[in-house]
Amino acid sequence: MLAAPPLAERQRLVDWYRRNRARSAEIFALVDESAYYSRPIALRHPFAFYEGHLPAFSFLTLNERALHETPLDARLEKVFERGIDPGDSAAAARFERHDWPSKAEIVAFGHGCDERVVAALRNAALVDDRNPRLVRAQAAYTILEHEMMHHETLLYIIARLDESQKRKLPQEHRDTPPPVNEFREVPRGVATLGAVPGEIPFGWDNEFGRTRVEVDGFTLQRYPVTNGDYLAFVEAGASPPPFWERRDGTWCLRGQFERLPFAKSWPVYVSHREASAYAAWIGSRLPTEAEFHRAAFGTPAGDERAFPWGEDAPSPRFGNFGFARYDPEPVDAHPLGASAWDILDLIGNGWEWTSTVFGPFDGFEAMASYPQYSADFFDGKHFVMKGASPVTAVELIRRSFRNWFYDDYPHMYAKFRCIGS
Repeated sequence: MLAAPPLAERQRLVDWYRRNRARSAEIFALVDESAYYSRPIALRHPFAFYEGHLPAFSFLTLNERALHETPLDARLEKVFERGIDPGDSAAAARFERHDWPSKAEIVAFGHGCDERVVAALRNAALVDDRNPRLVRAQAAYTILEHEMMHHETLLYIIARLDESQKRKLPQEHRDTPPPVNEFREVPRGVATLGAVPGEIPFGWDNEFGRTRVEVDGFTLQRYPVTNGDYLAFVEAGASPPPFWERRDGTWCLRGQFERLPFAKSWPVYVSHREASAYAAWIGSRLPTEAEFHRAAFGTPAGDERAFPWGEDAPSPRFGNFGFARYDPEPVDAHPLGASAWDILDLIGNGWEWTSTVFGPFDGFEAMASYPQYSADFFDGKHFVMKGASPVTAVELIRRSFRNWFYDDYPHMYAKFRCIGS
């Protein structure tokens, strides 16, 4: 069955796409031309790739593969088709290339993709139950959320650039005395993971397969582990996190755009391996994905909330997300974002590591519009993260959304908290 979206819905999708493209342009404008073909993170492509990849992916996914339109430029579509996620620098070296197109060629290609994508969003049959890529407008939503996820990728790559190679955006920073990180009691109850098709407007394939998990009672730190907390671990001999630097005998932080004074009340950003080591050091462990859900969304009444704070849509009142700023802030800055158990900072200020290996829920089916999105990472080497970072788009903040990375990946805006011993 074919169903044409109403004109208002089409316009919403066009506006969303244009907002994404405008934000992408703003992010690329932060990068000095001298760094355009550089790889500040060896495990990722250069900026040149991403400027072509974002419009290429949208055109390939919606226009060419879902709507069966003719190619725009088959050569460039192939160059920019897919990113990389190598396990180490040796594997990443295989993706090195020296024949990237010129910036002018990339930009012109992107404009051509944009014109075709916008025309499709305005006029094409975006919903068609006979076409798996168009069921519930899957291809259209795929390209919109894909670009937003890459905004975060681009920014954590830019964070690794030397300050001389990027433009600085103005921000205000504050540090406060770190709160005492006591443990809060979360009683036994049910955590509902995943969603069912049609329950949410769109979800990635790993989100589906609703799973109800009986979770034993536990205690969980009220706040994420802070830089101040983690400092004791480093002073005991642990390696400093990748976002810390030592200058003139003093610790400072690698912020998004500049080196910042060491903010003890901010969450520490670490790899999964580092988070696990800290938890073991204090005689604890990381929460499972189900325990995170129980702590974030469960209530004493036995029901579950859409968000830790309730049913209200995400806004800056509740947490540090949605590009309100680009760096962390104190872990107790948003008391209105507390869960029913008075646990804070669960959404925003950094993704949160769990101990759960990334894998499918029962009944998993690879999505038609991007079949390799999740399945390529069901390898036992990636771990689930929940929540959001300062530069996670609001549209990605939903209970079922899952993120994941290798356990030693050091560049993500990822925090953690510990289960009580």
